[in-house]
Amino acid sequence: MSLKLYLHPLSSFCQKVLTALYESGTAFEPVLVDLGKPEERAKLLALWPIGKFPVLRDEARGRTIPESSIIIEYLDAHHPGRARMIPQDSELAAQARAQDRFVDLYLQLPMQKIVGDRLRPAESKDPFGVEEARARLKTAYGVIEDRMAGKTWAVGDAFTMADCAAAPALFYANKVQPFGEYKAMTRYHKRLMERPSYKRALEEAKPYFHLFPE
Repeated sequence: MSLKLYLHPLSSFCQKVLTALYESGTAFEPVLVDLGKPEERAKLLALWPIGKFPVLRDEARGRTIPESSIIIEYLDAHHPGRARMIPQDSELAAQARAQDRFVDLYLQLPMQKIVGDRLRPAESKDPFGVEEARARLKTAYGVIEDRMAGKTWAVGDAFTMADCAAAPALFYANKVQPFGEYKAMTRYHKRLMERPSYKRALEEAKPYFHLFPE
């Protein structure tokens, strides 16, 4: 198979790409990477020296593509399926990219800061950094609440890359900083959880949920 996606199902950034692949119906081979196993880590590092997933390998074109947003852009350009994740309208495309970046920077990163701190030994905890991350999440929640008022999906009428990013980010963010009073965002989160493409990605992650630090 031409496309191989190196991933771990529990990773929110991997779930983002999986959601896009399932939306488009694009055929690919998943290659699970356990970073705790030296031989699997070495294979990933050989592909992408930064050593983070997801990484897409397109054997037919001889290309290695890291980073979730760039992978989705690449798939839309070179392996388009039944659904496009980047709107063809240039204005909507710009909005989708902007909201995708917002989610990655202001939901994903602070959420990962909190999760990462839970995995640290007691003497290495960063309570100040965690509080900063919680404050950033609350601010981001307010922005999304305003944006999603009266809307179904993040951009226009179609499910886009911005929604692929939001689904796993909101799933995990709600675990570390519950939404509370954000009603429009809560309804959006519910729609995302019911989307078949993300439900499939989440189902594949379930065997690994015990690894998530509560």
